[in-house]
Amino acid sequence: MSAASCLRSEDQFLCSICLDVFTDPVTTPCGHNFCKNCINEHWNSNDQYLCPMCNKVFNTRPELHINTFISEMVSQFRQESQQKASSSSSEQQAAKPGEVPCDVCTGTKLKALKSCLVCLTSYCETHLEPHLTKSVLKRHQLIDPVENLEDRMCMKHDKLLELFCKTDQTCVCVLCSVLDHKTHEFVPLKEEYEGKKAELGKTEAEIQEMIQKRRLKIQEIKHSVDLSKKAADREKAEGVQVFIALMQSVERGKKNLINSINKKKKKMEKQAEDFIKELEQEISELKKRSSELEKLSHSEDHLHLLQNFPSLKAAPPTKDWTEVSVCPSYEGTVVIAVAQLEETCSKQKKKLIEAELKRVQQYAVDVTLDPDTAHPALILSDDGKQVNDSDVTKNLPDNPERFSKCPCVLGKQSLSSGRFYFEVQVKWKTDWDLGVARESINRKGDITLSPEDGFWTIWLRNGNEYKADNNPPVRLSLKSRPQKVGVFVDYEEGLVSFHDVDAAALIYSFTGCSFTEKLYPYFGPSLNYRGKNSAPLIICPVNQTE
Repeated sequence: MSAASCLRSEDQFLCSICLDVFTDPVTTPCGHNFCKNCINEHWNSNDQYLCPMCNKVFNTRPELHINTFISEMVSQFRQESQQKASSSSSEQQAAKPGEVPCDVCTGTKLKALKSCLVCLTSYCETHLEPHLTKSVLKRHQLIDPVENLEDRMCMKHDKLLELFCKTDQTCVCVLCSVLDHKTHEFVPLKEEYEGKKAELGKTEAEIQEMIQKRRLKIQEIKHSVDLSKKAADREKAEGVQVFIALMQSVERGKKNLINSINKKKKKMEKQAEDFIKELEQEISELKKRSSELEKLSHSEDHLHLLQNFPSLKAAPPTKDWTEVSVCPSYEGTVVIAVAQLEETCSKQKKKLIEAELKRVQQYAVDVTLDPDTAHPALILSDDGKQVNDSDVTKNLPDNPERFSKCPCVLGKQSLSSGRFYFEVQVKWKTDWDLGVARESINRKGDITLSPEDGFWTIWLRNGNEYKADNNPPVRLSLKSRPQKVGVFVDYEEGLVSFHDVDAAALIYSFTGCSFTEKLYPYFGPSLNYRGKNSAPLIICPVNQTE
């Protein structure tokens, strides 16, 4: 192909009237080229013979002849275009399932590159070319290929859906806006599209944020699972060590018991053997004397009998065996062994409780009292760490959070998952309540401290009566009066436990609880009783045991 043909473009062979490639090109006297039919129709519809390009007026209608040169050039251009289109079509891919096919292609449907909202047609690369080159078609709106373009037409008026009715939130055509929605508010589809696109962008950002939060939650849960596995392994290892120690202690106790019994048995057998030997020896002596007595009794020698009678008549060389007995004494042996085992178990239990207290202290939180919940008779310290009853009711706003009758107060901090722990000094008090409460508890009038009513607490009355406010209440027998009480909550486990911090002893545990609301620390310093119970409840910093 020559260099000249390589430079040919469609713009060189377009008729300025029909904007298409020349058909039977003719030249006017002014030198401009048109399709023969186009220029004739143009002159037929006008009073003047005017050139459409330069507006030159001809007095008479010019005689037109086919421009053979341009005609040949157009013919060559059409052939080249067809070859190019054929080559391009072979290079393009056929539409696959799920892809939009070209509506113009005959035979193999090629993949569409664009859809025209004016023509309501989808075009492949070849058939799209007029929309990219012709001025009239360039004004058409092209979008990424979509199927069912007829859905973009108004079913009632057969017009393009190009407006959005904000009143009815639907797409309408121009006639709809005049006939069916004339009192409604309209905006162009593009304007509503931009607005909705912005909303989608915002929604997408929110969704991405939600996805990120959930991914973080997955990581958090996985981390919790890892911690749980490690904690389980640690608990199993510690538990196995404890039970190994207990089994070893039991084995030692059993061995000591058997050895003690065997030792007593051998001692008894040796004693019995010595007794029998001594008795057999005395029997032998007695038989000898019996023989002598019998012999003497048959003697006719008067002098001999009288001379030996005193020695044979004397008491035989034996001891009194009346009180002698062999009674094996095994009583108390098993009791002593069991007591020793109990002591070992008690020591192991104390170690476990100390380890448990050390573990729960890791979940210590900085608790402060919430003055908005405090009964009007209570006095709270400025730092929110101490509370006691004053016997005097202050005039305070009766807000919904405030306890109106019972002298108690909640902590500001809450728990809706996980674990927390805090410690409270109860020293020098004769009466107090302590524990946790759910958010929806009754705060007006009389309240009942029980799990059914949302309270998990223990209390002291009269200086020495301890109870757990379960249903029914459980009397607690404590070896010593706690000076500092630790409160631990495991939300998922449904556990609330109370610890004597100084004695490292477990006071009581609520187990198998079902928590569905926020839990708050609960403090009841009880009444002042004219100074007998004036000491405050004090929230203490947690010093983890070493």
